[in-house]
Amino acid sequence: MSFHVIVGAGALGTSLALQLADAGTRVRIVTRSGGGPEHPLVERVKADATDADELARLTRGAEVLYNCANPPSYEMWERLWPPLAASLLEAAERTGAVLAIGGNLYGYGPVEGPIHRDLPLAATDHKGRLRARMWAEALARHEAGAVRVTEVRASDYMGSMKPMGSYPELYADQARVRRRVFTFADPDQVHSVTYVPDVARTLAAVATDERAWGLGWHVPSPEARTVREMVADMAREFGVGRPSVSRIPRPLLRGAFRFSPFLREVGELLYQWDAPYVIDADVTTEVFGVEATPWEEIVRATAAGLEARASHGSRGPRGSRAGRASRPGSPTRSS
Repeated sequence: MSFHVIVGAGALGTSLALQLADAGTRVRIVTRSGGGPEHPLVERVKADATDADELARLTRGAEVLYNCANPPSYEMWERLWPPLAASLLEAAERTGAVLAIGGNLYGYGPVEGPIHRDLPLAATDHKGRLRARMWAEALARHEAGAVRVTEVRASDYMGSMKPMGSYPELYADQARVRRRVFTFADPDQVHSVTYVPDVARTLAAVATDERAWGLGWHVPSPEARTVREMVADMAREFGVGRPSVSRIPRPLLRGAFRFSPFLREVGELLYQWDAPYVIDADVTTEVFGVEATPWEEIVRATAAGLEARASHGSRGPRGSRAGRASRPGSPTRSS
């Protein structure tokens, strides 16, 4: 029986663990809390994944080590990501496991036209530079023959996430209960979203296929839509009237940067919403046969998740794109 290790039990880690286990793979999921999904083939372990010795011990015998973790807030990325990424690389090198990374599109920075994997990772904001640096370090170890690595890059998550972790889902939830939805940027620019189970399917596909190693792969996503269109579709699924959509005035938002470190971090990523932001994943589909879940199914799943969370009084978004979904996009855009 195959044995895989997953670090992180947020939206991505949970979806991946269940998909692998349902397919007959034995899974060990590692988190600080010892949490994760319940399944006969899923073992939940409480451990600090930044401890390379402990992570290597837990990974021994595994075919794949997945990075599905993410610090819980943008403000923590520079402090928490480097030691975690280094530990994952070290554990993969010591054990021979393939390191499969759940990533996002931040490393590309602003681009013109569709975002395809051959573009340079040329971000100028610190979160994008950090994600690009993490991949560069992993790729350097791969090219030196020390480890086998691959990365999948997704746009903003949608799906049944607990807790809520992306701005498309936040806007969808506003459509459920409000007559007006407020957005941080232009609601009439098309923007790709990625379904969490599709990210997990792509990770599982590339992790065990040597054609994928040493490369980044984009997650197949449905046709890009505007926030206004997404809100209308979600409202229809909720069975409520179509709400109006208003953009928060940029001067007002920038004024809040002085008082909110989180909003300052969001401000660096507004380029993703002020112009078309469209992922191109054709190569992934051609090579691995992974296709995007139809938009209508994503809407139904997202609505069901939001309604279930509301009935249990769960809190709103505090996560990032890979593990807990990215803010305002990632994944962490992303992982």
